[in-house]
Amino acid sequence: MALWRGSACAGFLALAVGCVFLLEPELPSSALRSLWSSLRLGPAPVPAGPLSPEGRLAAAWDALIVQPARRWRRVAVGVNACVDVVISGVKLLQALGLSPGSERDHAVLHSRSDLEEAFVYFMGKGAAAERFFSDKETFSDIAQTASKFPGAQHYVGGNAALIGQRFATNTDLKVLLCGPIGPKLHELLDDNVFVPPESLQEVDEFHLILEYAAGEEWGPFKAPHANRFIFSHDLSNGAMNMLEVFVSSLEEFQPDLVVLSGLHMMEGQSKELQRKRLLEVVTSISDIPTGIPIHLELASMTNRELMSSIVHQQVFPAVTSLGLNEQELLFLSQSASGPHASLSSWDGVPDVGMVSDILFWILKEHGRSKSRSSDLTRIHFHTLVYHILATVDGHWANQLAAVAAGARVAGTQACATETIDASRVSLRAPQEFMTSHSESGSRIVLNPSKPVVEWHREGVTFHFTPVLVCKDPIRTVGLGDAISAEGLFYSEAHPD
Repeated sequence: MALWRGSACAGFLALAVGCVFLLEPELPSSALRSLWSSLRLGPAPVPAGPLSPEGRLAAAWDALIVQPARRWRRVAVGVNACVDVVISGVKLLQALGLSPGSERDHAVLHSRSDLEEAFVYFMGKGAAAERFFSDKETFSDIAQTASKFPGAQHYVGGNAALIGQRFATNTDLKVLLCGPIGPKLHELLDDNVFVPPESLQEVDEFHLILEYAAGEEWGPFKAPHANRFIFSHDLSNGAMNMLEVFVSSLEEFQPDLVVLSGLHMMEGQSKELQRKRLLEVVTSISDIPTGIPIHLELASMTNRELMSSIVHQQVFPAVTSLGLNEQELLFLSQSASGPHASLSSWDGVPDVGMVSDILFWILKEHGRSKSRSSDLTRIHFHTLVYHILATVDGHWANQLAAVAAGARVAGTQACATETIDASRVSLRAPQEFMTSHSESGSRIVLNPSKPVVEWHREGVTFHFTPVLVCKDPIRTVGLGDAISAEGLFYSEAHPD
């Protein structure tokens, strides 16, 4: 009888565990296996059917992302910083009494109507953009309305501050941040971020971040993707006022990695001041001790002459690494007569082969070679659905992990989750693509179980991985900066 009762009990428990398995398929498999084995009921059941492509890809990333052999210890970041006021773009423009009319890009915003036209222009494309607002009083009125608007949120802003904030999540890293840092921004910064006293100022610089959701409509305009439109009247960052403070702080801080951003903020300055400041940037960079890698983070620009000067006036050869997105990459090629420069804009997802051609051209024309004394050896390209890391052979290690880590953080930060939640993301990268259009490239077929694809071209190595795009993003601002910071964190630079 006891034996019968024991068998019946075991059968009942087995049935119960089976019900748990069927009713709670999201329960971690390790928990089910542990429960099953504790009952000594034999091998645990295996879930029926394969994991989703998103689940397989996330699991493959986790296996690929390993720490570099030599890690950064001290990272210095500068020089643009501000407070981001994040708000619904459509709701703010409605509160300002604006209605959707004609769409038109403006290199500089001079009025509320310019703001409305530029916002719907980029909203209709689902593309990110950043513009300078020239009228101080009008901008101040708009900023006050935005800051007090119900639901408006205040965050750390500016590429340098965002990159520094991301690095600060790694508690074993010491992070120096230089920029125009007012009281609100200082309050928002991570405790692990050190700010030199010379960087502190009495008033914050505010940037307005007008967000829109995928499918959001305003009048005849509909956003194909979630994104944001940024504008400001920011004179401190525009003049790169903290550049000298930044460079002078490096001697005492002794970083083993330097990250520079904010060159795009100079678009609001006169041509004469732009030329003068760029020369001072190059001079300042040259004062950084040899052997310390310098990463330059680019951002949205409209001034082709300024972009051309950044490329040609020794800025590119003076930095070791670049970070940029699809708009900045195409604009760079257009400004410096590179490959596919006749393309006015990307038609949907940027073509992988064309992107690869432009990255290759940048490194071949402006990167390190036997005949050129350039430091540039690495480019981290990111767009919504995929990333590419391109490196000159022999100078970087652990780039497979770096590109995977950059893509992974795009999915987790957009969805505000600690790890990838496969149910909240989607795989939208092209399933097949060519690695080049200017020469006979290879055809690649995407395999979610092997998500990082590698190819080579004349001494340059490319690492490609898809991005798991958040279906309902919580916040889009700062994704590019988090991507670049994460990619750098997992990168290892070979000493010269």
